[in-house]
This record gives sequence, C-alpha cells and structure tokens, in this order.
Amino acid sequence: MQDNTIISIKNLWKSFGENQVLKGVNLTVNKGENLVILGRSGSGKSVAIKCLVGLVEADKGDIEVFGTNITNLRKDALNKIRVRIGFMFQNGALYDSMSVRQNLSFTLKHHTHNLSDEEIENKIIEALENVGLEEAIDKMPSELSGGMRKRIGLARTLIINPEIILYDEPTAGLDTITSREISELILSVQKKYKTTSIIITHDMMCAKRTGNRIMILKDGVINAEGTYSELEKSNDEWVRSFFI
Repeated sequence: MQDNTIISIKNLWKSFGENQVLKGVNLTVNKGENLVILGRSGSGKSVAIKCLVGLVEADKGDIEVFGTNITNLRKDALNKIRVRIGFMFQNGALYDSMSVRQNLSFTLKHHTHNLSDEEIENKIIEALENVGLEEAIDKMPSELSGGMRKRIGLARTLIINPEIILYDEPTAGLDTITSREISELILSVQKKYKTTSIIITHDMMCAKRTGNRIMILKDGVINAEGTYSELEKSNDEWVRSFFI
C-alpha cells in the first residue's frame, strides 16, 4: 500500500446464494479524498463498503485499511480498526427510544471509555454544532425531519473523530435544497477533519459537489473512473447515461 493510500480493495468477490454481486472489484482511496461510487440499484455499492468494515464477509479478495489487511483479522483486531471508521447509514439509524443527546452519548460511551460527564456533554454539543443542530439536543428522532435525522446521524458519526467516513446514500429521500445542504456538510467535514470518505449515492448533484473522484460499478466490477467532468464526456454511452 502506497504512503498516501488509506483504503485498498483488490479483486473483491461477493455472492449471496446464486446472486454474484461483486466480481473482482479493485479500488483505492487516498488520504483526504472523497471517492464517490455510482451504480444502478443492486450493483453492489453498499455491499462493497460493508465488506470494508467487516459487516459483510467477502468471498475472495484483499481489503487493506490503514495498511492492514482486514480480511482474516480476529474480531478484537478488526474492532481496533473499526473505531477509526465512521459509517453514516442511509436512514440515519438513530435509536427511536432515545433523545438526540442519548443517541450521541450512547455512541461515545461505546467507543470511548473513562470520559467524565462534562467531557461527554462538551463532545455532544461540539458534534451538534458541527452539523448546525445544537438546538435539537433534547428532541426525539420522531420530532426530526428527514434532513435533521441525516444531520444527527452525521453528528453521531463525527463524535468518535473518525479518520474514514463511509456515507451510504446520504441524500436519499431528501428534497433538492436539503440534499444540497447535506452535500455541503460532507465537504465541510472533509475540510475541517481531514477525513477520507467513500460516498455511495444515486444523487448526481451530490456526486458532483462532493466527489474528488468518481467510480461507476457495472456487472460487479468498476466500469469507469474519473472526475465528474471527465465521466460526463465519456465515449461510453452507458457511462454518460448517469449524467443526463
């Protein structure tokens, strides 16, 4: 793995029964980069990033994160790498029975031990300030709009100070204005925290705003790679179809 490479996936295969989803995916992500992965529904985008954190076990291939091959790691060793990675799920994945404060506190206590109550409160407030929602600290998830839930989901990800963030459809189900706000938030997080990110999305405006580089999955492999403007002008009609 090169000095600047934080994530390296080589020849990644994954099937579910007869359904062969990934058929030899290769990709690298450099330190501080936002990599966007595009693809039709069911193309394996989310499966690839779940393999990256061990939520799904790969059938074959090598996955290196921070210079360590994680494919055969014991659980305790894998967990040491996982705590350096934030995962923003599509639905925000908040606990409905907990307030915003309790959701963030639960995550923080799970990842970081021996913090005082004051330190926990300060970290919660800082995380909420970073997503512009400090006033929502005592609200329940049911009181939040879709965009607010996404922001709180991001705050919960940021509270553990991750070096890598994996975004799974961060703007799905949101209106155009809120989607733009989430995309801008992803950029501000990258700039402020120097995070390295993979962003799975169907939202081409999100891809254009947030992606330093874009890859497109087709038939289980990376079919195209480049910047937004490069892929938009591709000679491949299928690649161009994403940009219409």
